[in-house]
Amino acid sequence: MNYFKKMKGHTQSPPRVSVVETLWSWVGSFLGIAVVALIHYNVLDRTALTMIIGSFGASAVLIYGAVRSPLAQPRNLIGGHVLSAVIGVAAFQFLGGIPWLASAAAVSTAIAVMHLTKTLHPPGGATALIAVIGGDTVHQLGYLYAVIPAGLGALVMLIIALLVNNIAPNRRYPEFWL
Repeated sequence: MNYFKKMKGHTQSPPRVSVVETLWSWVGSFLGIAVVALIHYNVLDRTALTMIIGSFGASAVLIYGAVRSPLAQPRNLIGGHVLSAVIGVAAFQFLGGIPWLASAAAVSTAIAVMHLTKTLHPPGGATALIAVIGGDTVHQLGYLYAVIPAGLGALVMLIIALLVNNIAPNRRYPEFWL
């Protein structure tokens, strides 16, 4: 019975975010994704490289919308994406013939490694999964996937986060680096 009681929750919903905070989150996420997409479509589009992956949308929520979260800090953003990308590629290379197993191994191993390295960043789980299910474009990158798009894209979004999140007088980013 106690098991099911845990599912009821035990605290209240956080307070609503101000309109100004919402606006800064919008500006940051717009600019961060815009710059990554601009590089993708105007610079790398003619190559076999990609710059934008779906997990960056979730990273934008954290680094522009939840700037104080430990999961949104630079160490977590960069480390979470890069480590998860390497793990995802390895899972595909070793287990790609069994896609369901490769998918599960990539995500669960990425979570474990992020925990152990203090780089937990939830979008990293998606980055690992994309390495497995991303199709030929991603698979052809091999371990380069950890550098471009995962590492470089996260770095671009971090630079935008540093610039935008520190313009507003009531915002400060990051909380910590290491």
